[in-house]
Amino acid sequence: MQPAFPKLFTVEEANDLIPKLMELLEDVSVHRDAMREKAPHMEPILRAAGSNGGGKVGAEYGVEAYRLYLAIEAIREEGVLLKDLDTGLLDFPHEREGRVVFLCWHPPEESVGFWHEIEAGYPGRQPL
Repeated sequence: MQPAFPKLFTVEEANDLIPKLMELLEDVSVHRDAMREKAPHMEPILRAAGSNGGGKVGAEYGVEAYRLYLAIEAIREEGVLLKDLDTGLLDFPHEREGRVVFLCWHPPEESVGFWHEIEAGYPGRQPL
């Protein structure tokens, strides 16, 4: 049984969405990096969180985590799967030869040029 996806993309639809996804990936990068910058300071804050809620730094970390979630959610709401926060690897559900596969794209590729079976992942990428 094949997984159900809310949308199946044509190659053209996926390519048309890339400019918007690039903006969303930029948001992901900003908030991911902000969380990583704050992460080394989080251990003592998390220990103290039971008594003071983590204070200002804990609250800032929480805000960045929420903003990261919103950026990822905006990508998901487009029907696209974000597979890697660092590379911006995205999969677009697509019908090929009567079965669902993924169109595969990541920056700096200019357009979608690869696909792979759902189970194969990135190592199974094949040119369109």
